[in-house]
Amino acid sequence: MPRPSLSDAAEAVTLATVAYRRLRDDILDCRLPPGAKLKVQHLADHYGIGPAPLREALSRLVSEGLVERVEQRGFRVAAADPQDLAGLVRTRCLVEPLALKESVRRGAADWEDRVTAAAGRLARLPRFLDPTARTANPAWEEAHRAFHHALISACDAPPLLELCTRLREAADRYRALATTVSYPGRDVAAEHAAIAEAALARDADRAAALLAEHLAATGRFVTLALARRIEPGEAAVRRTRSAASSLGRSVAAPRRRPRDGLA
Repeated sequence: MPRPSLSDAAEAVTLATVAYRRLRDDILDCRLPPGAKLKVQHLADHYGIGPAPLREALSRLVSEGLVERVEQRGFRVAAADPQDLAGLVRTRCLVEPLALKESVRRGAADWEDRVTAAAGRLARLPRFLDPTARTANPAWEEAHRAFHHALISACDAPPLLELCTRLREAADRYRALATTVSYPGRDVAAEHAAIAEAALARDADRAAALLAEHLAATGRFVTLALARRIEPGEAAVRRTRSAASSLGRSVAAPRRRPRDGLA
């Protein structure tokens, strides 16, 4: 049997990368919901990609924790457990403020320009296309990601940036599941503005503290919203209060006027 050519090998890698990106996007956006079975042949037909690249993509997603390999049963999308979300948010509260501190200390004029531009764009966009139906605004979501990335973009530590990106993307999956959540008593736009203001004023400690508070507060709301979605009723809410309350216990409850949004 002839050996595969270099071009064949390169094509296989390319197809595996395409399969990985498409699967990952569909999982993070919840088009493939938590617990969904991932049958290789069905995915091959759906994406128009062969089974071999798909298996490689699924194995890569297993290593990232987005897909679970079930013994003798194939693959499925990883579950969305409020307890897992609590650990994820706590990790973000440790890692992202550190990256922000380094950005504040190291960032030059171009970093200030990126933060200013990203904050301005985010502030101009509505969170929902239809506030009544809470239809997500893709432009706001994109601007939101760009804002949080701009804040930490000057930390001069690529592995730290990559870790922050992975944590944020994992958290976004939970946010997508709880996309209709409202934040009574919060003004998320004001929180974003305050973080940017402290960062641009080169107050690293205050900027980091505000970012940690911002992430923890969102984690608490999304944890409770996710519990209601998975298992409606007050009993489910009570069972997840410990997870929600563990997200930044030292963070004071917001006192701003009500405004809906997702951090």
